[in-house]
Amino acid sequence: MIKILHTADWHLGKRLQEFSRIEEQKLVLTEICEIADREDVDLVLLAGDIFDSFNPSHEAVELLYKTLRKLSKNGERPIIAISGNHDSNQFIEAPDPLARELGIFFYSSLQTVLPVGKLDSGIEITASDSGFMELRLPKFEFPIRILLAPYANEVSLKTYLGEENREAEFRKILGDKWAMLADNHCDDRGVNLLIGHFYFTKEGEPLEAEPESERPILHVGGTQALFTSNIPPQIQYSALGHLHRYHAVSKNPHPVVYSSSPLAYSFSEADQQKQVVLIEAVPGKAVNYRPIPLQSGRALYRMKFDNLPETLKWLEENPYCYVELTYETEYAIDAATRKAIQKAHDGIVNLIPQLKGVSNTENNRLQVEDLGKSMNSLFQLFYKSEKGQEPNAEILELFQEVISQETQA
Repeated sequence: MIKILHTADWHLGKRLQEFSRIEEQKLVLTEICEIADREDVDLVLLAGDIFDSFNPSHEAVELLYKTLRKLSKNGERPIIAISGNHDSNQFIEAPDPLARELGIFFYSSLQTVLPVGKLDSGIEITASDSGFMELRLPKFEFPIRILLAPYANEVSLKTYLGEENREAEFRKILGDKWAMLADNHCDDRGVNLLIGHFYFTKEGEPLEAEPESERPILHVGGTQALFTSNIPPQIQYSALGHLHRYHAVSKNPHPVVYSSSPLAYSFSEADQQKQVVLIEAVPGKAVNYRPIPLQSGRALYRMKFDNLPETLKWLEENPYCYVELTYETEYAIDAATRKAIQKAHDGIVNLIPQLKGVSNTENNRLQVEDLGKSMNSLFQLFYKSEKGQEPNAEILELFQEVISQETQA
């Protein structure tokens, strides 16, 4: 039986507005390494969005390399890492020749064919195709076959997509490709897996909202989602990245699972328990899998208060977190109250005033016919729609100063 650890969406270098998360990322990646050692994991699948941007910071890159070296046990434990929609294909594949010597295989293009061969550790790629690799590990007699499905945008698929019904074409292209690879390489004498960074759903089911922190993936040539039925029946487990909540999109005929991100990266994820997934697999049989909760990092909370003593008491009792705090008040939050709240906690991301008895109904919001009004009138309408009251003279004066500078520029 082989033990596999599934993780995804590390988003190294990610910030929560002005707050860096790099120290929390160091903690949670250390925790993932500890879980892999404790559970005696044989193989790691990292399903995309390794970095948060196409040009990651030096600190984020250094954290990745140090973590993967530790996670690979200096080459004893192979790691398969694919690119996501936040990653640069060229950046992800650049270290592959060197990383491969430590059993770390980067894969970012559907057209890439990994070289076959045996490493000093005994890990061997015994078969390879575009979008496929077969791996043999010294302690197992059976091979591990992996369909590799990194994120593919419209540019990378433009030679395959026509001008009409691109959604169906996109599904057919990938579904046919995976079926061909599975038919050629995946029988019941090996463990058969898929690792992908796409939006998957069951056909006919409503789409799940993507997290606020995530760059939408729903527009690959107009594509809304891939279907679980596009995955070949030979596959025993599909390890997915992109959606930040742990859940199984499908359990039959095999598990199609999002592992979750290791940290909550937006307040839409505030109530989510972050996880990694441990899979136990043998050839020709259903896998066993279970999520393992992650404990590191600051929790995210959306809180609402209408008086200062209760606000300060809660902030004092919950020091290690990030907070989006809505404060109900008769008027705007006065300077003394705002200062007291900000001083009480170092993790207040947003402090939002909400006027009592005021709701942002459609009647309060800007309408299309308002667009012909002057800049001052538009600003006053916008301010009222957002704050529920007219801007005072000081705010209007500041707005005038800003637009006058823009005009001069």
